[in-house]
Amino acid sequence: MAGQTVSMKEPVCLIENDSDGKLRVVRSALDILDQIDQHVVVVAVVGLYRTGKSYLMNKLAGERKGFALGATIQSKTKGIWMWCVPHPEKGDHTLVLLDTEGLGDVEKGDEKNDNWIFSLAVLLSSTLVYNSMGTIDNNALEKLHYVTAMTEHIKVKSNQRDGEESSEYLRYFPSFVWTVRDFTLTLEVDGIPITANEYLENALKLKTGHSKKDQAYNLPRSCLRNYFTPRWCFVFERPANGNKMRRMEELTDADLEPSFVEQAKEFCDHVFKEAKTKTLKQGLKVTGRLLGNLAETYVSAIRSGQIPCLDNAVLALAQIENSSAIERARAHYQKGMADWVAYPTETQEELSEVHAVMEKEAVAIFINSSFKDEDQKYQLELMKVLQEEYQKICERNYKESQKACESKIECIFAPLEEQIRDGSYMTSGGYKEYCNDLKLATSEYRSEKGGGVKAEEVLKEYLERKASIGQAILSADKSLSEAEQRAEGDIQSP
Repeated sequence: MAGQTVSMKEPVCLIENDSDGKLRVVRSALDILDQIDQHVVVVAVVGLYRTGKSYLMNKLAGERKGFALGATIQSKTKGIWMWCVPHPEKGDHTLVLLDTEGLGDVEKGDEKNDNWIFSLAVLLSSTLVYNSMGTIDNNALEKLHYVTAMTEHIKVKSNQRDGEESSEYLRYFPSFVWTVRDFTLTLEVDGIPITANEYLENALKLKTGHSKKDQAYNLPRSCLRNYFTPRWCFVFERPANGNKMRRMEELTDADLEPSFVEQAKEFCDHVFKEAKTKTLKQGLKVTGRLLGNLAETYVSAIRSGQIPCLDNAVLALAQIENSSAIERARAHYQKGMADWVAYPTETQEELSEVHAVMEKEAVAIFINSSFKDEDQKYQLELMKVLQEEYQKICERNYKESQKACESKIECIFAPLEEQIRDGSYMTSGGYKEYCNDLKLATSEYRSEKGGGVKAEEVLKEYLERKASIGQAILSADKSLSEAEQRAEGDIQSP
């Protein structure tokens, strides 16, 4: 099944700064993600502000407009913006594009915020695009210092010690694409042509020395090599002259340099083909709904002063998703029982049969949407929940049956009750008449349906209440009969 997706006309803000400057997730964006039960490919772009990040994301969305491009030296994107579109090549996937706030914005000047934006882009994406201008040189790598602080802002394991290097990063971090804009160099080394990928790997070579200078040189390169694989590089020539650059949103491909158009197409084709499904530990594939919960989990950790942890995030997702799955299963069970059960049921077996069917369906719904319920902890919780719901329904069924039966007795036994009140049975032979009327009313009561599971119990209680009245009628009958017999004997005596 392809699953449900959404196609947004324009991007929305996913993560923003609140009035206190702290990051928070935007509820309306989560509502959009919550509708997506398809698996997602998540492409996030990061880089210094005013380097043309948003243009590439619009190209991936297949639109000229969307993410704000801006034509001044001011950064346009604040926080992290999201655009969900159908994946161009994977019909059962949604492509989620994340455009991040430009790093190093002089107006904002918040290094800590930049580090968290970069870290969230890494944590949420399956492919991370780093966008820069000019060339990949030592200066460009030094500007990518956010990657060197990665272990200070992200942990794989909850018990991971500070500064501990972990090969786990490589397994769970996104693939990496370095896009170099306004590239003017010739791709060659020692006169030999090289590819853009080779250009990147050549720039990431380490020095063999151990001096502080060598260590500083190697640090960002080591981090990129250790944390991100596979890695790719795309270089782009300048798309147009200065005047055109200020109105990029209005331009079509025909207005741009043909080489740039071709390079942009190659980049998009690569992302559509190579960007993988967002996957968590143990191969757990992420849906739109899960991605929203993941964003909330990570941002919540950051807001509380903690370091986002991949292990903890999976546990948190299991709690969120499985609790939600239990509620969906409960709601299905409740609706099914409400639709199929007519109170009161004639027998307990009738109610039990409907319960069994709806319980089976509810469990199937839970299993279909459960998440990492390895020890069946949440499924056992669901069974307890369903049993409690069934108990409530049984109690309601008993009450409805009680009401229905009492109403039937009031109606059917009304003539009998009236004759009791009138004293009609307090005659000689009245007991026999009373017993016959009681038997007829009891037979009529039992023949009428609609009494439900407490039909016999309510009847038994009623008949027990009438036992003393029956005894009184019997005593009166005997006394009157004996008096009549004595009177008759007196008459016959000489």
